Amino acid sequence: MSHFAALLRPHIAGMPAYTPIEPFEVLSRRLGRLPHEIIKLDANENPYGASPAVRRALAELEFAHIYPDPESRLLRQALEDFCGVPRENLLAGAGADELIDLLLRVFLEPGDRVLVCPPTFGMYAFDARLNAGQVVNVPRRADFALDLPAIRRAVAEHAPKLLFLATPNNPDGSLPSPEEIESLLELPLVVALDEAYIEFSGAGALGEKASRLGEVTRRENLVVLRTFSKLAGLAGLRVGYGGFPGWLMPALWKAKQPYNVNVAASQAALAALQDRDYLEQSMHRLRLERDRLYEMLSEFEWLRPYPSRANFVLARVLGRSAAELKARLAQEHGILVRYFSAPGLEDHIRVSAGRPQHTEALREALRSMA
Repeated sequence: MSHFAALLRPHIAGMPAYTPIEPFEVLSRRLGRLPHEIIKLDANENPYGASPAVRRALAELEFAHIYPDPESRLLRQALEDFCGVPRENLLAGAGADELIDLLLRVFLEPGDRVLVCPPTFGMYAFDARLNAGQVVNVPRRADFALDLPAIRRAVAEHAPKLLFLATPNNPDGSLPSPEEIESLLELPLVVALDEAYIEFSGAGALGEKASRLGEVTRRENLVVLRTFSKLAGLAGLRVGYGGFPGWLMPALWKAKQPYNVNVAASQAALAALQDRDYLEQSMHRLRLERDRLYEMLSEFEWLRPYPSRANFVLARVLGRSAAELKARLAQEHGILVRYFSAPGLEDHIRVSAGRPQHTEALREALRSMA
């Protein structure tokens, strides 16, 4: 090891790396299958992809050689029209992931605490540690419900500055009740709701009735994050946005990278927002397929799926190895599902909702393993 390694910040040198999904082309080579022969149900992506309007906007992109608007003015205006939140309270980012990191960057001093409720999205804890914070874990109950009394005790004991909560939660797809969220908002910390999957909740065509985004202008400790990855099939372009209370916006503007949303992502997001019919149709299809997927997985005595309000279904694997099941599906059938080795998930797989033919292919593969 280089002697210059001693110059690294100790908390970064000692922290574990985040393990992302491997690139499609790498998986294709490893499995010896062409990309179109692989059924990818491991990353909660939208299998219908971007709308024709988005593809036209990208094909006609004029100003790739010009730096993007550092304030994403056109996109924020379109988002105001789309969700009803004033653009003064909206910030666009390179995916919601960037906004998670940005929030932690402006709040955390070394050693400050962040509360998370695992199992959940790993980026909350990863970015907290990256920003020299400490993570306070309050595990969910066996059914993945929030443990509200334990959360209150942790807040009283550790005084975390922020609480991150995925609504619906990843990886199980559960959605906390309005009463639970209200209870959390009464605590003396900032509550960041990650609504990456809210459009699949079934509460309105695009999850409007379950969303808390419209409340950020009147709740001083509420932040809501959203993404175009699932809703509009733009995961590869990395574009998201968040709603924030007014007092927080000046700090976020100071701390964000100047040109954080590239021109292609911005144009694609604008085109997607103008094609609401496509968005609603896509969400409707995936909600139906998620429910079909749940019913299909329930057919197998050795699988116990959980009801989901997202675009995926988590299932417990009984009497056999979940890791081995994932590997066999990939190697023998070219079907990719997600396996987690995290505590509480060692015997589970998560399956993204795909197209109807993907569900049928998975059914046949599982039958061959019965």
